[in-house]
Amino acid sequence: MSRKLRGQPRVLVIDDEPDLLELLELTLSRMGLDTTRAESVAEAVRLLDKEPFDLCLTDMRLPDGEGLEVVQHITDKGLDVPVAVITAFGSAQNAVAALKAGAFDYLSKPVALEQLRALVKQALKVPEKAETRSSNHSLLGESPAMQQVRGLIERLAKSQAPVFINGESGSGKELAARMIHSLGARGEHPFIAVNCGAIPENLMESEFFGYRKGSFTGAEADRDGFFQAANGGTLFLDEVADLPLAMQVKLLRAIQEKKVRKVGSTAEDPVDVRLISATHKKLATLVESGEFRQDLFYRLHVIELAMPNLREMREDISLIANAILAKLSRGTPARLDADALTALEHYSFPGNVRELENILERGLSLAADPERVSAEDLHLTPTRDESESPVAAGDKWPLQDYLDRVERAAITEALEKTRYNRTAAAKLLGITFRAMRYRMERLGIK
Repeated sequence: MSRKLRGQPRVLVIDDEPDLLELLELTLSRMGLDTTRAESVAEAVRLLDKEPFDLCLTDMRLPDGEGLEVVQHITDKGLDVPVAVITAFGSAQNAVAALKAGAFDYLSKPVALEQLRALVKQALKVPEKAETRSSNHSLLGESPAMQQVRGLIERLAKSQAPVFINGESGSGKELAARMIHSLGARGEHPFIAVNCGAIPENLMESEFFGYRKGSFTGAEADRDGFFQAANGGTLFLDEVADLPLAMQVKLLRAIQEKKVRKVGSTAEDPVDVRLISATHKKLATLVESGEFRQDLFYRLHVIELAMPNLREMREDISLIANAILAKLSRGTPARLDADALTALEHYSFPGNVRELENILERGLSLAADPERVSAEDLHLTPTRDESESPVAAGDKWPLQDYLDRVERAAITEALEKTRYNRTAAAKLLGITFRAMRYRMERLGIK
């Protein structure tokens, strides 16, 4: 039964603390919502199976179990009820577990009423099927890795929690961020993408927060920054690891206070943005080395989305390549010869899908027949898969990619010789166990 037919939206509130229950019920009723209370997992499950609800708010700790059991029940039964959990202050691990189980968002105790109202407003606008929201952005592929990514994106779209996207260059991190935004409740509002590594350090504050007229030479008029431009929508911070420490401090304050101050202004402007960040670097390693603030890391890294590289989804290369060719072709879409497709399937793709697109664009430009692309047209540098050893002799550029492949091959060989005993492998390589662990993490060796 739809909300309109039932009149007031109905909210199931699950908690065993009378004071908190009363506060939640009073706040929700003032918003024009009909509330029903439950004080245990068993009572909540019984009500959910018996009556329709538009929203569920559950405490994490209940007398007969955990709120995660309620989340799991809603997910397993396929109930169309967005659910948010209430966690103890600082329980980031519980919040992440709830989001992974299917919750769309979470609140920390003590519950801030302004945050509660914002969460409820967003929840009641979540579409019944997020995937029905039309979008010009999609991630192609039918491999298990890509199906898993798309499934997680659909869940994350229902949440307002910060998302951290990790993956190699060219693996589609920004595209994933755009999908999360467009499928969610903020989809009709701005999506502002920022390449943190491309902004000069002396301009960062004014670019992020804006500036007032006359605040510095050249400031001829008031100007909004990225935060103001993204107000109501999503701010995507690409290559966030490249932010200098001074800017990390200012960004952390903006996230905590949900306010920004323009350069040259004494007043602060409230902003409402969802943050999605991304980098190809290992952010946890940068935290350990002191290059990235730990408190900012925890603010951004609430839940992680790992983008697969193209080498992990070779079965999708044909599908993705043909879609790219259809986009690039003028008139009749070009097709790949069998030898061209074989060459692509055996290429290492250090630049992932972005590199595939560049290769196909070059091949299409050089092809004698505009409707047929051969292996010769692609001009691929002969390389081996990065997981193979030894490294192809002539493939030494770019230098960092070449060095990474050499290092990966040496570590893999040492692990195989020691039957994957990392301590013994480190000794064989002449490095410390800590250095071994760092290198394995940096190179993605599992």
